[in-house]
Order: sequence, then C-alpha cells, then structure tokens
Amino acid sequence: MLLEEKFQFSLMEEYGEEQIFSRLLPLVHELSWLEGQLSMDLQRKGNLESGSFWYSSVIKGSLFPGSMAAEPVNVNEFQELARQALPKMYYDYYSGGAEDQHTLKENVEEFHRITIRPRILVDVSRVDLSTTVLGYKISAPIMIAPTAMHKLAHPEGEVATARAAAACNTIMILSYMSTCTVEEVASSCIAVRFLQLYVYKRRDISANLVQRAERCGYKAIVLTVDAPRLGRREKDIKNKMVAPQLKNFEGLISTEVSSDDGSNLEAFANNTFDASLSWKDIRWLRSITNLPILIKGVLTHEDAIKAVEVGVDGIVVSNHGARQLDYAPATISVLEEVVHAVKGNVPVLFDGGIRRGTDVFKALALGAQAVLIGRPAVYGLAAKGEYGVKIVVEMLKDELELTMALSGCPTVKDISRNHVRTKHERLHSML
Repeated sequence: MLLEEKFQFSLMEEYGEEQIFSRLLPLVHELSWLEGQLSMDLQRKGNLESGSFWYSSVIKGSLFPGSMAAEPVNVNEFQELARQALPKMYYDYYSGGAEDQHTLKENVEEFHRITIRPRILVDVSRVDLSTTVLGYKISAPIMIAPTAMHKLAHPEGEVATARAAAACNTIMILSYMSTCTVEEVASSCIAVRFLQLYVYKRRDISANLVQRAERCGYKAIVLTVDAPRLGRREKDIKNKMVAPQLKNFEGLISTEVSSDDGSNLEAFANNTFDASLSWKDIRWLRSITNLPILIKGVLTHEDAIKAVEVGVDGIVVSNHGARQLDYAPATISVLEEVVHAVKGNVPVLFDGGIRRGTDVFKALALGAQAVLIGRPAVYGLAAKGEYGVKIVVEMLKDELELTMALSGCPTVKDISRNHVRTKHERLHSML
C-alpha cells in the first residue's frame, strides 16, 4: 500500500468519513467562493479564460487531484457539481420531492412534450430580453424563486444569491425560511426584491417579518398558499433532516423541534404553519402591509378566478417544486388554464421545472410574464457561490436569446401562443 493510501486509511479509521467530510466542507465552499471572486475579477479585466484555468489547474489540481472536471456548459450540469459539494442530507433536501417524486419528474419532462414553431425571415439582428414585473424593469423574464436555507448550500447564504440576482439585474424573492435576515439581504446590494411569506399560527411572527421587509424596501409579498402542512418528503425523513435556527425568528420562535420519527423540519412546519389559512385572510394580510400581494401555489382555473376576485396583485403558478402534493399536475401543463382564467387582470408568473432557455420560451408563449428558478440557483450557489448563481442565470438568458433569435422573436412581446404546440394539439391534429 502506498504511503498516501495508508495515510488516507488511517484518517478514515480514526475519525470516520462523516467527520472528515464535515471538516473539509467549509474549505471546499471557501475555494468555490474564491473561484467565483477570481473569475468575476478577471472577467472585469477581460482575462476570464486564463484565470479560470489557473484556478482549476493550480489550486484544484494540487489540493484535489483528479477533480479537474470541465466547466459546466448548461444549467443541468450544476446539479452534479452541487451533489459533489454538499453533504447527502443537504443535497437530498434541495433535490428531493414528495413521496414517489412523480410530479418532480413531470415538472421537467412535461416541457419535452412541447415543441417550438419557429418563424423565419424575421430581423433578429438585435434581440431584447428585457421585460417588466409589477412595473419593475428586469434584464430578462427570469427571476430567483424563494428557496429555503441557503447557508446549507454556501456560507454566505442568501446574501450571495441576492448579489448575483442584482448583478444579473433581476428580482430575487427571498424565502421566509431564509438563513440570512431580511435586513442582511437588503443591505447586501441595491436591487428590487420581494419577500415570500408563510403564515404561522402565531400571526404576530408573520406580521413582524412582513413589516420589517416593508421597512427595508422590499417591493412585494409573495404569499405561499399550498402548504397548510408540509408534504411528505421521504428523503428528509430517512436523513432525519434538521432545520437550523433561522435568524429572522431569533427571540420570536425556535426552529429546534425534537422528532424521533424523521424530519425535524417537517415537525417544525406542522407545529407552526397555520392550517386554517383561507381566502378571507388575504384581507388580514392587506391590513398589515401596503405592498402588492401575489399568491404562489395556484394550479386551477377555479382558484385563479377566486384570486382575482379577492384582489391579489399577481399569481404564481406553482406546485412548490413538487415538494407538497405528489401527482399534482406539472406546472407547465396547467399554466395556460390559469392564464385564460385571469383574462389579463393580473400578471401570471411561472415556477417549476425550468432548466433550459427553451423552457423559458415555452412558458412565455403559454402566457407567463416571467419564470422563477429555484433548484438551479441553489445548485449554482452550492457549486460556486455567488458566481455560480450568476452563471446559472446568464446561461438561461443566453439560451433564451438564442431561442428567440432562431424562432423569429426580436423581443419578449413577440413571443406568442403560435410559437408552441402542446402534446394535446399534436394528438388532436392526428385525429
């Protein structure tokens, strides 16, 4: 046995794999952060390629022999980088869905059943991706979805995600379950951001966070309405997922809940989420804030109509990343149903399964004003910190721009229903 192998074996024997990994993980995250900072600095100086090579060959190659993988060329490849970077418990938390994970798969695969109908001989010498959401101009119709506990993915947490969103000139929706406070995120950069909200049984806690966000300059509240209880996430149960103490709630409530049956996170949510939340509570939310209110979790035309009737300012078509009710429909399959129901009265945003610029294009063609990305942003954060999130967004923007050019759409407004054909339309045409 070589000396190096004997050393590795003795370390494993003395400390155990989990303890060694837990000690190395902060170093790996720090190196990812350094890579991102170096790449952004060299990009500003016009020398990105050589700098990235230097990092990969000198730093990574010397500390982690055999780890010199090629840089990701699409968003999907960030998932494997995140899997390599994270402890299994945390990777499973971010990547997993409810029960059989049928809806989790369908959220992505349903996009594959929609084809694009390109138009030719259109002047696309200039392609403009910019659009507006609630009157705020963003560089492309791609926003950051609310996802919880970013410090499990990277030491800088939601602050790094917020800076990346600001660098990409887009809107981040900060999760209610953030590991950074609303104040920390607000002070990290100048940008438009919204706050996602769960309503707790103790309404004073939810009201406290809403009012703090409004004072910090957040521009809208996104109320999640599909979680009276937490869905059954079996990976979290097997891993006995532990929720960290969340700084937003320090002095208000503890997230440390003891559960011998499985996920502590599930136990915490089921102890605190208000299962009595109903349509009349939109009025309560209006009474504590002057911000626009969007509701996230609409999947049917009946609920879309009701949402307009109670006066919400926007709708997010979402199945909670397939983490709540398994065998709920893939979000792209019901987007058009919701769009038709609201009749243009409020903006409709889309959440779930976006992995390609072509996916963004398809959602826009079916009526979404913009899309949200959740897991891709977290995977970018886990792999390369702030820089990783920025690259994920820019990759999707580049792919969307190319799709628009090849489809004959010089602006977002030029993307129409005629540019896509769903599986139902293809079947109907064969009858």
